[in-house]
Formats: sequence, structure tokens, C-alpha cells
Amino acid sequence: MGSQAESLTPLKGTKLFSSFKLGKYDLCHRIAQAPCTRMRGVKESDGIYVPGDLMVKYYSQRASKGGLQITEATDISHYASGYPGVPGIFSASQIAGWQRVTDSVHKKGGIIFLQIWHTGRASPSSCRDGMAPPSASNVPMDGKWLDGTQCSEHPPVPMTAEEIHATTKDFVEAAKRAVEAGFDGVEIHGANGYLLEQFLHDNINNRTDEFGGSVENRCRFLLNVVKAVCDAIGSDRVGIRLSPWNYFQTTKDSNRLGHWSYLCSELASLPTSQKPAYVHMVEPRVDEELEEDVKIASLTAEQNTIPSLKPFREILQPAGIAFISAGGFGRADTLPKVESGLADIIGFGRWFIANPDLPFRLEEGLPLNDYDRTTFYGAVTPEKGYVDYPVAEAMRDA
Repeated sequence: MGSQAESLTPLKGTKLFSSFKLGKYDLCHRIAQAPCTRMRGVKESDGIYVPGDLMVKYYSQRASKGGLQITEATDISHYASGYPGVPGIFSASQIAGWQRVTDSVHKKGGIIFLQIWHTGRASPSSCRDGMAPPSASNVPMDGKWLDGTQCSEHPPVPMTAEEIHATTKDFVEAAKRAVEAGFDGVEIHGANGYLLEQFLHDNINNRTDEFGGSVENRCRFLLNVVKAVCDAIGSDRVGIRLSPWNYFQTTKDSNRLGHWSYLCSELASLPTSQKPAYVHMVEPRVDEELEEDVKIASLTAEQNTIPSLKPFREILQPAGIAFISAGGFGRADTLPKVESGLADIIGFGRWFIANPDLPFRLEEGLPLNDYDRTTFYGAVTPEKGYVDYPVAEAMRDA
């Protein structure tokens, strides 16, 4: 269980509760629901999971007037997924299911973006009708997939240039369908060791074509996706998530600061019509496997620098690209991050899971519900740890 024993100082009237222009939208506060995989989609057929009543309730509970929500990562195509219960945005039934979600959020005055992904080598063959997963190269992840099979026993297949271009189109079509389903925008998932990030890391991408070798080539796929999606639905509806300090899913890099600084410079230099409205980054302290102090020490030794998101923020800010920071934030460090100018918006994952009315609780200085890690990725009873967290009494009476 999570715990929260910090000072209950109300944050009403602080910069955290000031307005902010994000793309074409006016936010009323700077607290965003971060994307968190929850695996509660309703199975329609093999590999096709649809947003059902529980997902409608879940996102509606967490909606607030002028508040930003970013959904869980959502499959852009049938075989993009690596996990059961993950919804997609490639079938008519999924579009209809998501429409119910967006309608419920909009009724409460909220703004909701769909995070779109392809998992690449993070997907076992069991999620792909027996096919090997695609990636930048044939380098497998360490360990096992969720289905228990060893990743090394089923190495990924390097994507051809034609497959890369086709996947770029899949991202575009997913973004168009998201708009059709009522979403206010999309967040392209370029983080956490999934397909687009597999091309960025030089311990994975050993290609010698136009999509490998130099940092310019390794960034090409992701940049092409960003530009194409912006062209399709408008740059003021598009965000991108990055995790330059990520270790998750065997991601390493010889020069994280230099390589992701280059990527941010490229994003900043794009024409307005292709420049994303925001970049969403994961704090370096966050890791799926290592404790915070161990990870920071490891990154510092590996890169010969103290890891920080500040250099990337400083590249993006002059270009007018908003910055969302997420990862391990609590009540005490949220306001200083925004007041210092190191972020425009703070993304909350675990605390938003456990507190449907999180902005209200922070604004009023109310205690937070503890979260239950055992229910993060599904539960025997799907409602448990998903839609059964209580709201504050004052909110319930409002």
C-alpha cells in the first residue's frame, strides 16, 4: 500500500491552481492524470479489448473542470499490444467505447488526450498470433514477458523501412480515430522502452540504414511520427512522452543527455504546424526495478552527470513547447516544481489512481487515500482498486 503523511497545507491560490494554455485548450489547474496501464478493457476477441462501463466510470470519476487527463497507453493496431486487457483504437467497437469515455469527461468540463503506442519487442508472440515482435533490431529484452516466456527465446525481428513507414501511418490513423472518438488530442508514447524508444537507445538500435547509426538516424522514426500526426490532426492536439533516463525493459544509452538534447532540439525547431503542444517527461528517479537512490547513483556514474530533466526543459521552453513532468511526485514537491519553472504541469499516476478527486484534495489540503499496488494491473474483481476509492466528503456533498 502507498502512504501519504505529508503536511496538509491547502494549495488553493498557488500557481498549481492557476490557468494554463495547452495547445488549443485552457486548463484551470496544473494537475494532470498521468497515463497508467490498468488492464481493465473488456475482451471482445483475441487481441481486441474495448472500453466498457468500468472504464467510463474510472475516467469520469477523475475528470475535473479544465483538468487534463491522459489515458492509459492504447494500441494503434491489432498486434501493437504486449498485455491483456489493454484497449485499442483500431476497431469500430473501440471507437464507440472511447466515445462514451470522452463524453463522460466532457460533461464534467474535462480535457482528455489518448496516449497511443506500439509496444515493439515488449510484445510476446502470444499477443501477436504467434508472430515475432518487431523492433529496431533483433536484440531482445532481458527477462520474461508477462506470459512467462523468455524474451531471449523469441528475439524480435528488425523492421524493414517499409514496415516503419507503415507503422507511422498506423499512428496517424490511430490519431484520426481518437479525434473521431471525441478525444481532445493524443499523446504519442515515445518512452519506457516501447517501440519508438527502441529506435532511440543505442544499446538496442544497431541498424545501418536511415533509421540507425547516428543520433540523427535513430531519432528519425519518432520525429516522422510526430510530424505526420501533427499534419493529420493539428499540432495543438499533439503531445509526446519521453523518458531519457529510463532503464525499464533493458534500455541503456551511451549519451542520454546528448542524444535526448538533440531530439528536443529537433522538436523545438519544427515548424509551428508540426511542433507538438507539449513534451511529457518521466523524472529520472522513477524506475520499475530500482530504488530511487540506487537508480540516481547508477545514472550519475554511467553518464558522469547528475540526471535531471532541466536541460531538456530549457531547450523546449523557448520554442513554446509546454512541459509536463511526471514520476513520484507528492504533495510537498509538486508546487516547487511548477513555481521554479521546471515544469508547467505535473502528472500524477499512483495518487490519481487512489484519489479520483485529487485536484480538489490538494487544493483544499485534504488527506489522500493510500493506493494498493496489488490492484494496479488488473484484479480478480476488476472494480477493486479501480473505481472503488472514496472521494472526499466535501466533494461528495458538492
